[in-house]
Amino acid sequence: MRLATVGTSTITDSFIEAVKMSHQLTLTGVYSRSLDKAKEMANRHGATHVFTDLGEMAGSDTFDIVYIASPNSLHFEQSIQFLKQGKHVICEKPFFSTLREFHEAYRVADEQHVYLFEAIRNIQTPIFKRLKENLHKVGPVRNATIQVQQYSSRYDKLLKGEVTNIFSPQFSGGALMDMGVYPLYLAVGLFGKPMESHYYPTMLETGVDGSGTLVLKYHDYVCQVICSKITHSSNPSEINGEKGILTFNNASSLKTLTYTDLKSHKIEDYHIDQYENDKVYEIQNFTDIINQSDRNRYMELRRLSEIVLGILEESRRQNQIIFPADHKTF
Repeated sequence: MRLATVGTSTITDSFIEAVKMSHQLTLTGVYSRSLDKAKEMANRHGATHVFTDLGEMAGSDTFDIVYIASPNSLHFEQSIQFLKQGKHVICEKPFFSTLREFHEAYRVADEQHVYLFEAIRNIQTPIFKRLKENLHKVGPVRNATIQVQQYSSRYDKLLKGEVTNIFSPQFSGGALMDMGVYPLYLAVGLFGKPMESHYYPTMLETGVDGSGTLVLKYHDYVCQVICSKITHSSNPSEINGEKGILTFNNASSLKTLTYTDLKSHKIEDYHIDQYENDKVYEIQNFTDIINQSDRNRYMELRRLSEIVLGILEESRRQNQIIFPADHKTF
């Protein structure tokens, strides 16, 4: 299939490099509001078409699937444009701002008989599958702490008075929407939908969260999801059970995994070789689903995205973190 991209940031570069490694897609077009940036990216990656008008791009027959990596608040409108023109869509996390947008986008995708995916990479990797396969070893789960705390250079700009997209409610920003999506996806992928959730943020003057702790309540244990853009932590994530502990690194990009038996104190290393650029796995999975018309796998990913977005929306509601897209929701 032929691919086009929206956005010229480093994450788009990384995605295109993963596309080349996957051998599943061929980049044919790129979009940027700046013609110079579009041409530069196209030349660098061998794309033959450049676009500066999204409407013109959506109607083009030069690609079959589009990857969207624009600011969060633009995801819905841009996805709808391409879905209505019969294009498959891979949209960067966080998918959309509200469940209303989510349901409308999937309605259009179903109507047009095309596929819509959220580009969340950590649950697509071989090491996540190994984590899930070995979850039973800890015995009854009693608590879990899954985190991503990564100090952002854009916070330095905010402290100097410059409000960038990621710290702006106008662009559906904040720590939970940016960093929190990763550990939240792991939690939902491992434990399912929680009985209830409560978010305790550190609020910034812009009206979004700079960091926070999300408590997910399950039947007989809780999972803490910790996220931050204004602090940093090198602490690993843990799942604690009555028989042992599963320990893994930064939840955004799983690379290490160990199991510690509480009685023998034996430590098992569940290392697995995988691509450093783990976006390869989401690309392979998405293209396999399309090529095989695998509705079961597709609906499972769709279900996970819906649960995660529902928790994000509820967390914002609890703390009155309001985005422009909420005018029909809150």
